[in-house]
Amino acid sequence: MKRIIHLLFLLASLSSLYQCHGQDTKPNESYTIKKGDPNGIGKWYMGREIAHVMGFQGMGWLNRTERESEEHTTKLLENMDIQIGDTIADIGAGSGYHVFKMAAMAKKGHIYAVDIQDEMLAEMQRKKEKGRVKNVSLVKGSEKSVNLPKNSVDKALLVDVYHEFNYPIEMIASLKKALRPNGKLFLIEYRGEDDGVPIKKLHKMTQAQAVKEMEAVGLKLERNIGNLPWQHCMVFVKEQH
Repeated sequence: MKRIIHLLFLLASLSSLYQCHGQDTKPNESYTIKKGDPNGIGKWYMGREIAHVMGFQGMGWLNRTERESEEHTTKLLENMDIQIGDTIADIGAGSGYHVFKMAAMAKKGHIYAVDIQDEMLAEMQRKKEKGRVKNVSLVKGSEKSVNLPKNSVDKALLVDVYHEFNYPIEMIASLKKALRPNGKLFLIEYRGEDDGVPIKKLHKMTQAQAVKEMEAVGLKLERNIGNLPWQHCMVFVKEQH
């Protein structure tokens, strides 16, 4: 357990070193700039300080062999009920840990692997070529957009990344447009309600906070699947008008 805690705190420390560039000094009026946690960027949204982005230097942590036992990643993908023809977007895909597992499950579908860091995209390209994977497309996102076509995906996966978005309103609005009418957004975040989850506060979220922020852009919580050791598995869908 000590090793796990050390790794998680190392991850949070790495995050503080690699903040995304281009932070507004005159942000959207929904955002507030003020001093806060050293692990945050000094920008607040709905009472939550946004955390620093994890740099590509943390790639080894994403690929660690203990990840399955610590996070039950297989169970997470089972929660998504992936169908063979699904089109899925992995937002903040990192080194592609989930991407290529999903690609094997959605053999007749397609996976969009979205990330903002060139180094992460290069690593996924290497894996794609090595495995001769045909149903994965790499997409470079921006701080404000996932850069996906309208009505293009059935499911979107965000694993421990939403709390790092510099522009959460704009990012989720762009993702909502990319979701098909019955699409689902799977928001995976370390449980902020649980002090036993060994990761720093700004890298966790409560269900209440997540629901408040998603509702602000027209998404509602369908259910929170509580079968992961440390993380929420919250499923959001578009509000029907």
